[in-house]
Amino acid sequence: MIEELVRVKRSKKARRVALRLDPVERIINLVVPERMPLKAAYVFARKHEKWVLETLGKLPNAVIYTHGTVLPVFGDQVRLDITIDPALKRTTLKQCDDVLFVKTYQQDPTTRITTHLKKIARAGLADIASEKADMIDKTIKNVSIRDTKSRWGSCSQDGKMSFSWRLMFAPYTAADYVVAHEVAHLVHMDHSRQFWSLCKKLSLDFEGGKRWMKKNGNSLMCFGQKL
Repeated sequence: MIEELVRVKRSKKARRVALRLDPVERIINLVVPERMPLKAAYVFARKHEKWVLETLGKLPNAVIYTHGTVLPVFGDQVRLDITIDPALKRTTLKQCDDVLFVKTYQQDPTTRITTHLKKIARAGLADIASEKADMIDKTIKNVSIRDTKSRWGSCSQDGKMSFSWRLMFAPYTAADYVVAHEVAHLVHMDHSRQFWSLCKKLSLDFEGGKRWMKKNGNSLMCFGQKL
């Protein structure tokens, strides 16, 4: 039943019915204009049931933070060493080389681990952005981390940048491409030929990074799912 495969989302802004993947919640949203009858929207969804099934089927398995889980972190492999002890009063995290030691009283420390990883992501992405900004004699005012579902990065005219923290799980050259893209906007606030030329100069592997993000970007959403 298509009704079991999609989640209805009424939208005042939508002008037509649409099917959109939510890679974080791993579900297809059936976006329906506010005044459209739901019956008509389901008719549209049934016509595209094959696409719905194929799209959901292509999603990678969720990566759960459990003892022994290996995470790709800016190109390196980091293994989680989790000790759960109800007698503990707080959660502590300490990374030694390629192992992240987690000692906790929580049965599911996903939120605490994610908070720690976001700090690593911000520091790493800010360092990459700063290096590239120096290459073009520009200054970055601030770098923030968000959990966006579609936009991997943004750059404002006043030098404020924002990135999805999940970029830390991408191959280094892919994350590097996204950062280069946003840093190039410090010079060109458009997607002109000059912008893309600068983006290529700032990227370690422009073609490879751009291609990986286009093909595999949704796979970054599989990390940090709750138990």
